[in-house]
Amino acid sequence: MFEVRPRKTQERAVLIGLEKDGVSKWDLRDSMEELRELANSAGAEVVSTVTQKLQKPTAPYYIGRGKAQLIKESFKDQQITSVIFDDELSPAQGRNLENLLSRKVLDRTQLILDIFAQRARSREGRLQIELAQLQYLLPRLTRMWNHLSRQTGGIGTRGPGETQLEVDRRRVQERIARLERELEGVRKVRSVQRQGRKRHQWPVAAVVGYTNAGKSTLLNLLTGADLIAEDKLFATLDPTTRNLTLPNKQRLLLTDTVGFLRKLPHTLIESFKATLEEVSQADLLIHVVDLSHPRVDEHIESVNNVTKELGAFGKQTLVVFNKIDALRNDELVEIYKKRFPGSVAISARTGARVATLVQALEDELGSWRLRSRFRVPLAEAGLIAEIHRIGYVIELHYEDEFALIVAHVPTQLEQKLGRFAI
Repeated sequence: MFEVRPRKTQERAVLIGLEKDGVSKWDLRDSMEELRELANSAGAEVVSTVTQKLQKPTAPYYIGRGKAQLIKESFKDQQITSVIFDDELSPAQGRNLENLLSRKVLDRTQLILDIFAQRARSREGRLQIELAQLQYLLPRLTRMWNHLSRQTGGIGTRGPGETQLEVDRRRVQERIARLERELEGVRKVRSVQRQGRKRHQWPVAAVVGYTNAGKSTLLNLLTGADLIAEDKLFATLDPTTRNLTLPNKQRLLLTDTVGFLRKLPHTLIESFKATLEEVSQADLLIHVVDLSHPRVDEHIESVNNVTKELGAFGKQTLVVFNKIDALRNDELVEIYKKRFPGSVAISARTGARVATLVQALEDELGSWRLRSRFRVPLAEAGLIAEIHRIGYVIELHYEDEFALIVAHVPTQLEQKLGRFAI
């Protein structure tokens, strides 16, 4: 249904953003710059950028009708094919804007979905992106069927149009249900694979970070893998797991993940849960940060927000500041290392300081080589849940009002459990 065909000619696009209450012009500028990168990644040529200051989006057109009319008049000599908005549009807004502008209207969510559709290679990735596209499409089918009323209107067009719309809705809903069943099968397979890895009692580290932070390049450096590592957004969609043996003989499984993004569509997170479960189930998170990016703090916050949504925030995490070879101010390294104790700074592209990363991994996983035993009262349900969430439980037995637990736990949690240690 969503086959990606090569573009014959490059699309020419105008980007539109809104400076709303609570959004500074600097935040809007950065968001629009990211939208430009997304449009370029999708294969569009950005002709111009338009912004408007409003307290909140208008219900009919998102921007003011007068502003939309001015934008339409600016199209005359520019051969504009697409208009891309920085936020998600409602079905009504998209329909009204297409009628007014007489151009293809996209929002940020559609743009990201299109990039994912281009990049997905595995069957799992294609299933996940098709599910996200269909979930986005379902409430917008009415907009797609408006051509019936525009052709002739009046008698003879109402009934069949409505009937066909209902048929399409039912087909989309049936396809969504089928995709969800297939992806549930994928999740079960991944669960079996994780259980197999746990039998070896090897820790699993998920490499997370903002898109284009250098995650695949880092994985290639550490494991000698041949993952695609390109300087563009969402170069990696399909998760890859590789084996790494540290100098102290500790074995570690590293899993690359899809890059995160500000305003990452919720439908995408839901659809990619089969993949993103690798993050919530990992024993260690390796958070790769592009230190050379001017909005590094916002990138860190965006990644933390997604890990919270996945139920993985608070896990044992090693922050890796990457791309130090691209820094203009070397003092940033020490500034951020002080802000994030235990972090390391490297260049995955050149291999600079990679030895400090390997040592940090050995330190982070030092407790993994030791089994800890605890006798925790059942009344401490939150603490028992925390052991399961950020530790690795080897044995669990119940005795009267206590849980007897044998587990690998990170150092900070072991200190917290000190009074329950056997």
